Amino acid sequence: MKARAALVCIALLLAACGRQAPWHLTDISGAMPPLEFSMTRANDGQAVAAGDYRGKVTVLYFGYTHCPDVCPTTLANLSGALKQLGHKAKNVRVLFVSVDPDRDTLPVLKSYVAAFAPQVDGLRGNPNALTALTRRYRAIYNVTPASPGHAYEVTHSNTIYVFDRTGRARLVGTSTQDTRGIADDVERLLGE
Repeated sequence: MKARAALVCIALLLAACGRQAPWHLTDISGAMPPLEFSMTRANDGQAVAAGDYRGKVTVLYFGYTHCPDVCPTTLANLSGALKQLGHKAKNVRVLFVSVDPDRDTLPVLKSYVAAFAPQVDGLRGNPNALTALTRRYRAIYNVTPASPGHAYEVTHSNTIYVFDRTGRARLVGTSTQDTRGIADDVERLLGE
């Protein structure tokens, strides 16, 4: 009887070892389409598409350079997560897609993303490309031009989307404060 109980305990321990820890971000595997876009990369002025990022874990974030708080905080936190990855960060890209292309010219966007990490690529698209990409991932944004009595205003959702090396949507999150958790999730995707 003792031998049987010992075998059951060992089997339970081995089964527990095989389980992976839960994700820090929300697992959306199979719930959203794969990464797909065609835009211009501000860093070098090149036309890029999703296929250019295959082989890397890719984080997609929509924002704008004149954002007073959320965008710089999000990019700073993502940069912090990249630092925690050390040399593995070379296999990660953060795509910062401007929802304000009228003001976010390529030089403005290039200068802005340079303040964060070398793995951050600023992307800018024409209105059709931007609309298609935001609809694809259900991101919301609105630009209200200045008018008498009303300042220029941009609003946007604050969500990061994480894609694995094949471009499949895997994780989503609305907070980037847990940089260690984000780094752990990205490292786990890098190991797949």
